[in-house]
Parts: sequence; structure tokens; C-alpha cells
Amino acid sequence: MTHALIVHSAGPAVSLQDLGRTGTIAQGLTRGGAMDRLALHEGAALLERPVTAAIEMVGFGGVFETTQDTRIALTGAPMQAHVDGASLTWNASHLLPVGAKLTIGGVTKGAIGYLHIGTGFDVPLVMGSQSAHLAAKLGTILSAGDKIPLRPDPGIRTGWHLPTSDRMDGGAIHITRSIQTDIFGENTLERFLQTSFSRDARANRQGIRLTPDGEGFAAAGGLSVVSEIIAPGDIQITGDGAPYVLMCESQTTGGYPRIATVIPSDLPRVAQAPLNAPINITLLDRADAIALEQRARAHIKALPSLCQPLVRDPAQMQDLLSHTLISGVINAHANPFEGDHP
Repeated sequence: MTHALIVHSAGPAVSLQDLGRTGTIAQGLTRGGAMDRLALHEGAALLERPVTAAIEMVGFGGVFETTQDTRIALTGAPMQAHVDGASLTWNASHLLPVGAKLTIGGVTKGAIGYLHIGTGFDVPLVMGSQSAHLAAKLGTILSAGDKIPLRPDPGIRTGWHLPTSDRMDGGAIHITRSIQTDIFGENTLERFLQTSFSRDARANRQGIRLTPDGEGFAAAGGLSVVSEIIAPGDIQITGDGAPYVLMCESQTTGGYPRIATVIPSDLPRVAQAPLNAPINITLLDRADAIALEQRARAHIKALPSLCQPLVRDPAQMQDLLSHTLISGVINAHANPFEGDHP
């Protein structure tokens, strides 16, 4: 029997996302995949398995049910979550009993939350990925009534959590020079680095606009830039002088001049910055940028070792009687304060 995740309701931007597609830029298709790739690795660590696709929820989740007892993990931006009225801890793994309703509400911090299921979803690969690439019309937004088949899950461990990340508040992002940085001039680049920015409301899976605290930016001869290949993380300066950080579903070529590129490990911070969150920019040379990337990748590898048992509130434990609360053998006739007793 094939089991499934049933979607009873879903927010306006809920989709299935994995690490995306590689090797398709020459065909005009960018990587896509999860906006916050680190959240996928966190879910994999909590469920003791490789990275698989998860449900990406932008701003608001939905109501879900499974047709079998299923392990789940919740990562990314914290969201209000409960199972049949019992609250769930975010950035942790849990058991979702068959027939129980998992309700995930709005974000309480950050922008994008993720729901991970057991060992993943049993849906076909399209160009090597299960991700919905919305700009390319591959896959769709999930909606009420959808039933997503699940893979068998031999895992048993739940009730683990990871430390809370600080990437949900905006903050410092690191950039390197682009191949077009020099056409802006050193004075413009220096002003760019000294400017404070905030996350703009104009944002989607293709790009996120940063609002500068002051005048915009322009490149000398920017109108003569020839369209060429671009990549996620590139910062384009549009005609109104505002920078856009290109994200996972960006176009593959573009003619707006690029003042710099956000390093890959900081893109989850850009993605998770809530509306109006402050963003400050630091320029790194190539060696320092590589070193920071290496530390980020080392952190991903260390995630399984960072998982800790989740301390649960007995009042919220529906399966309380199944837990061994006292270890050892108790003799009802013995005085516990005298001698050694079995």
C-alpha cells in the first residue's frame, strides 16, 4: 500500500523543493530548489538521512495529514505549529501519528519554513529533481486536496532538535567582486559598502530587492552592458538604482550591471530576511570568501553531531504512557533509605 501526505489546506506559496537542478543553465534553466538550502541539510540531520525534497512554505504553512505514522522535521523560519492542539517545537523532529492533523500557521521569525517527511516523497524526478521550478512552469504550488506519495521510512528516531540559527533576522552578508564591479568605480563601490539596506517587499524566488538608506547606484556605461550569463547571488543594479540579489530561480542571462556577488553560504540569510529587516554588506577578497565557504560546508557536515535530545513538556506528550519514566526495579516493601535494594 502506498502511503501519502494529504494537503487539507496550504498557504499561497507552498511547494515541493529539494537542492534543485544542476547542469541545466546551457538549456536556459537555473538551479531552482530550496530558497534556504541550509534548512534542507538541517532536516536531513534531524531525520538521520540524506537530503531529500521538503515542503517549502513561504510566510504561511497549511494543514497536513499522513496515512501512516510518520516522522517529520520542521526547519527554516519558525512557524506556529501543532498536532491536534499540542504545540510542536521548531527546528526539531517529531512523530506525526496516522490521522492526526498537523497545522502550520504563519512565521514568527524569518520568512520561509520547511516540513520534512520521513525518508522523503515518492514522486518522479523531472530533469533530475523533484523541485517545483515556478518560473519555468515545472511543478506547481501545492493546494488543498493534493496527496503526495511517501517513500517507506525505516527510521525510528524522533524528539531531536538543533540549535536555533541567527539567519532569520537579516544582518551581515558577505560579497565578492563581480566581473562588472569595476565599471561602477571605486567611489560608488565604497558608498555601496557604507550604505545600510533593508529587505524590500518586492521579492520572490527569482530575486530580492534591497532598499538603500539613501540614493541608489549607477554604473558608468551601464546601458551598454551586454547580456551574459548570471548566477544566484549576483547583485544587479536596476534602472532605479536599487540592488536586487538574484535567487534560485533567477534568469540565466541578464543585462543589468552587477556590482557584486553574495557568497553562496549567505544566500539563506538573504532568503530568510523578513520584510524591512536590516542588511549590511561586507566585501571579502577571494581567499577570505573561500575560507568562509569552507567553514559553512564544515558546519553542514557537523549538523548530525549537533543534534540534541528534545526536552519535552509532559503536559504536551500524548504518548506519555509509552515512555519509561523510571529506570530499574522497584521493591514495594523495601525502605528506600536503608541499605541496597533491588
